[in-house]
Formats: sequence, C-alpha cells, structure tokens
Amino acid sequence: MADNRAVTASIGRENYRTEIRTSVHTVLADEPAEVGGTDSGPTPGDFMRMSLASCTAITLRMYADRKKWDVEKIDVTVTNERDTYKTMFQCLISVTGKIDEKQRIRLLEIAHSCPVHKVLSNPITVNTEITIL
Repeated sequence: MADNRAVTASIGRENYRTEIRTSVHTVLADEPAEVGGTDSGPTPGDFMRMSLASCTAITLRMYADRKKWDVEKIDVTVTNERDTYKTMFQCLISVTGKIDEKQRIRLLEIAHSCPVHKVLSNPITVNTEITIL
C-alpha cells in the first residue's frame, strides 16, 4: 500500500529551526544548540528513529488488539549506528501483559512487518529536484 501524502519542510534564516507540515499537523525539527541550532524540536535523525519506533508500536498494538491478546503496554526504543557502508538500527521492544513464548515470537515477526521497517529494509531511491522561485 503506497503512502503518497506530501510533507513539506520550511526553513528560514533561524538556524536550523524547520517547520514540517502534513495536511493536518505541524511539528518542528531542529538541531542541538552545540551545532548551531535552537534545539526547538527533534533532529531529522530523531524523526527517522521516531518513525520506526511509532510504526512498530502501532503495528504491534493493532495485531494484539485483533488477536484479543492481553497486552497492556508496548514500548519500542530505536537507536542506530552508521558506518561507511550501512546503517544499523536496533529496535528494542518491551511488552507489558500476559503473553506466552509463542505469542512473543509472533509479535517479533509482526514487528518486522511494519511499513516503516519494510521501507528501511529494502532498497530506497530518492529523486530530488530544485526549483528557483
């Protein structure tokens, strides 16, 4: 299923405060003060990790609810490291509730099925154009 909704990021002269808009939401991105930003929002890398963490949590919640499993809470923590040739994400999932080992293994399988995980796990192409106004 394609997700073709547009997101617009706008930055003026205030280092590096960026307003990000979807069709209904506005959030801020920025850089920490130690690199010249105003620290008024998460960094772009934070948003990438937040996307994977939130998508994983939502996917697991949907699945657990559909199966009527006794899952009270799901916490997903995402970190990443980069080297010359690849980026490695670490996704740690904590489930509060009454699930057995078979259910735990199934939730791990389902975590790999979240749409953001699939995007990050497959080849990605970014086509960029610039227009001058």
